[in-house]
Amino acid sequence: MKGSFLMSRFLSRNCFPARRPAHCSLLFCVFFSANWMGTAQAKLPAPNPAPDVLVLSNGDTLHGKFVNEVDGKVTFHNESLGDVTITWDKIKELHTAEPFAVLDKTVKLRGKKNEGRIPVGTLEMTNQNLTVQPANGAAPAPIPVKNAQYVIDQPTLSKQAFHEPGFFTGWNGSATAGATLVTATQNQYTVSGGIGLARVVPTVSWLNPRNRTSTDFSGSFGKITQPGYVMPATPTSPATFVPAVTTKSSITHVDGERDQYVSSRFFALAQTAFDHNYSQDLNLQQIYGGGFGWTALKTPKQEADIKGTVQYEKQAFITDSSANQNLVGSTFSIAYLLHLKRLTYTQALAYIPAWNTPRAYSTTETDTFAFPAYKSFSFSVGTLDSYLNDPPVSLPPTKRNSFQFTMGLTYAIKSKY
Repeated sequence: MKGSFLMSRFLSRNCFPARRPAHCSLLFCVFFSANWMGTAQAKLPAPNPAPDVLVLSNGDTLHGKFVNEVDGKVTFHNESLGDVTITWDKIKELHTAEPFAVLDKTVKLRGKKNEGRIPVGTLEMTNQNLTVQPANGAAPAPIPVKNAQYVIDQPTLSKQAFHEPGFFTGWNGSATAGATLVTATQNQYTVSGGIGLARVVPTVSWLNPRNRTSTDFSGSFGKITQPGYVMPATPTSPATFVPAVTTKSSITHVDGERDQYVSSRFFALAQTAFDHNYSQDLNLQQIYGGGFGWTALKTPKQEADIKGTVQYEKQAFITDSSANQNLVGSTFSIAYLLHLKRLTYTQALAYIPAWNTPRAYSTTETDTFAFPAYKSFSFSVGTLDSYLNDPPVSLPPTKRNSFQFTMGLTYAIKSKY
């Protein structure tokens, strides 16, 4: 732009006085024409890459974009049909213009040293064999499609298989909130909420997990206030003032867990948990432990984990500090998830024995039903049932069992990693 301005100044001073030679006008036109054409060419969009071609067994041909192949299922995008998923045995030929990585069943993805062993290039599939044409070097031997466990683009492979997301990325979960307010003879309010987050690396379900980090918080706080009043006098007794009575409820749970996978379903874990339950006279229960877990069930709709730990546990009570105790125990738990189109159900069961004080055991069970409502929002109902076997003696007597029912609005938190 600066050069154009200076040239125009030069031409205006030297080529456009009263006498205007023809060669100056010609120079002016040539210069600005070249400048305009260069700018126009710089703004031209890059040409679209050639479409990928998919030939079906019946001879039909689709043009579009090859997306990926996972466990024998090929996803191909066509402008008219959208995403089409089809198995290899229904495909006669496949030709891609962009490079893809082919992972056969013999390649292990653990460790970046295996990254160079994965063939990457444009694809040709004929006679149920995949041929990879790398940009540089000779093509490797054809790979039978039955051995091609995954075929994905190279950026996705590098991101998911050989890199870790940042600490604040890759999280999925939900946040729930609910409240109740009553104003009558007694004033009552209850607020409850919770948030659960989990990050599984890799973040795609078609690769075996390397690690998983999860954290949960749930809390419920309520208060019922009975205002003070004067009991009228009777022939046998004077008027009596009855003071206000306040009844409080408070239940809080926080936990965190880190799982490191040894195989696709077996993992080592470290965990911590903190519990407060005013109704059970429990000021704070702390747990720090580690152990092992096993994914007993894993399908697109269901998942179940069984875990066992050895841990240190400390219990501190509200009314009687002499009942505080340090325990060595374990946690044996089952976590179950069922995901349907109109319902998501989660259940967690835990039994927590104490080996040095057998009477100091506890159990918990949580059940949650979530029903989709609008976009990322759903309506949820849930229960929390906890049993503490050794609360201290108090007046009024402390019940060992605590049951809580909640309703609320849940917002799904989805990662964009």
